[in-house]
Amino acid sequence: MTIVDRLASIDRRVIYAVMGFAVFIPIAFPIGLKVTITPPTQAAFDAVERLTEGSRVLVSFDYGPSTAAENDPMAAAVLRHCLARKLRVVTIALYPIGGGSVALDQTQQLAADFPDRREGVDFIDLGYKDGAQAAMKRMGEDFGSVFPLDAFGRRIDSLPIMQGVKSYRDFGMAVTLATGLIGEWWANLVNAQFHIPVIMGPTAVSAPKYYAYLNSGNIVGLIGGMKGASEYEKLLVDRYPETAKFYSKVGVYSATRGMDAQNIAHLTIVGFIFLGNAFYIVQRRRRRRGSGGAA
Repeated sequence: MTIVDRLASIDRRVIYAVMGFAVFIPIAFPIGLKVTITPPTQAAFDAVERLTEGSRVLVSFDYGPSTAAENDPMAAAVLRHCLARKLRVVTIALYPIGGGSVALDQTQQLAADFPDRREGVDFIDLGYKDGAQAAMKRMGEDFGSVFPLDAFGRRIDSLPIMQGVKSYRDFGMAVTLATGLIGEWWANLVNAQFHIPVIMGPTAVSAPKYYAYLNSGNIVGLIGGMKGASEYEKLLVDRYPETAKFYSKVGVYSATRGMDAQNIAHLTIVGFIFLGNAFYIVQRRRRRRGSGGAA
């Protein structure tokens, strides 16, 4: 058996092991592949930059664990951007599976990353509310009737950050981090009816359909999947170098590390496809020569 035959019949477990290393190594030891900024992500970043210091930003966690690998990094980047700009962040969750706990985890991480910002004053998590469209519409009329308490059971009218909040008019912007239709409702219901600027952060597979909303002005920016999140991270670190320390920690939500791993994994798959076809061509030519000789 020649070396080509041996490689062509390699145990698939070896391939799995190679793929495992291709994913693990860039995460453990970041490569720092070049990140190219696309206009939709730049528009989202610029929209946050234009907000006046002290403005409230409503961030809605409209996803669950199944898409956390894509949505968590963009959530972390947007929240850190807001606090770096001294904006006040109010997080909510409208997705029934995991949304509330995900939002709370992220806001608790903010407390560790920004010790000079105070929970209840500079940021707050109001928890999960069922109803999606009904809740979204009601928030535009009477915000406190939808979220009378925060995630810890405190009345929102007792919290400095929520003083004077009556409706969407008291927020400078809304950001939806979405895995499904809830994100779409922020554009065609909340923006269309209440005219609050909306940034969309969907998964990569959902992002294409939201370009229509971006072009129509129903959303002011689009962070598409892990690629968009890695772009936002780069914009954040370039504009606010002090935030780079957050991404130096192994295990932190980081789309840049994720994109390194994804790109290396894709290259590895392409390499296996190339080798597989090369081995097949060599074996086929050998069989043809053998058949011609026998004849």
